[in-house]
Amino acid sequence: QVQLVESGGGLVEAGGSLRLSCVASGRTLRRNAMAWFRQAPGQEREFVATIWSGGVSKYADSVKGRFTISRVNAKNTLYLQGNSVKPEDTAVYYCAAEVLRAVVTDATAWKYWGQGTQVTVSS
Repeated sequence: QVQLVESGGGLVEAGGSLRLSCVASGRTLRRNAMAWFRQAPGQEREFVATIWSGGVSKYADSVKGRFTISRVNAKNTLYLQGNSVKPEDTAVYYCAAEVLRAVVTDATAWKYWGQGTQVTVSS
């Protein structure tokens, strides 16, 4: 069993930066992929970025070049660094763990989810 807890959300000005953390408790996830998704009001959960155990990562086009996903396996922690944030980045950000299928961009492919942390980007 795995529990995921996100933190670091809040209000940030457009053009500024954000840094989110996700701490996993329970068994180690060092051999599993992890990901960030986000969900704005009235919208479906959207893929942001994923990182495999070996450090290879993949990003959504909407955040590519601005966001960086990383992990520290010894701390069971996942990070999301976002620069030059935009109002359209406003959403609840969720971390996910243990992908069940190869389609990592599909929210339904992930087994474990955190409760989410709100990020609001002002214009």
